[in-house]
Amino acid sequence: MAVDDASAEFHDFFERHYAELARLAHLLTGEADAADDLAADALVALWHRWDRVRRAGSPVAYARGVVANMARGRIRSAVRERRRVTLFWDRRGDHTDGPDVAAVLDVREALGRLPFRKRTCVVLRHAFDLSEKDTALALGISVGTVKSQTSKGLAELERMLGGRAADVLVGRRN
Repeated sequence: MAVDDASAEFHDFFERHYAELARLAHLLTGEADAADDLAADALVALWHRWDRVRRAGSPVAYARGVVANMARGRIRSAVRERRRVTLFWDRRGDHTDGPDVAAVLDVREALGRLPFRKRTCVVLRHAFDLSEKDTALALGISVGTVKSQTSKGLAELERMLGGRAADVLVGRRN
């Protein structure tokens, strides 16, 4: 493939999937400001390997996996930094740029308390409406692991939120 063709193909991929990848990064990290940076960094990494990525069975699943791995790295880095400095993260009220309702903020906070793998499975399955197979492909895990982690994650969310989790995750608001 010529460089111009690859560039045009990547540009099209970027236009179609950037917003989704930024949303995924936001839901995984809980950091609205970092979401755009993570999505952009993931797309830069994809561009450097575009010949290989575009031949993958599902380039968007590959991209989701890159975002998830980068989000995990960002979270781990933040945890290490907090431990080094021995300060507790002061959660000043959740900042929203839109008309978020209290239930959405509660779900975001609860998602942040889930272990990373459970959170990622729940977000991909319910907020992004991916199949179990597509979620497994994006995360490089088995379908069985997706099923169990999603089930356990939802159960934890239900305990934390008293039944509002699934409705808010899929966009059904009261």
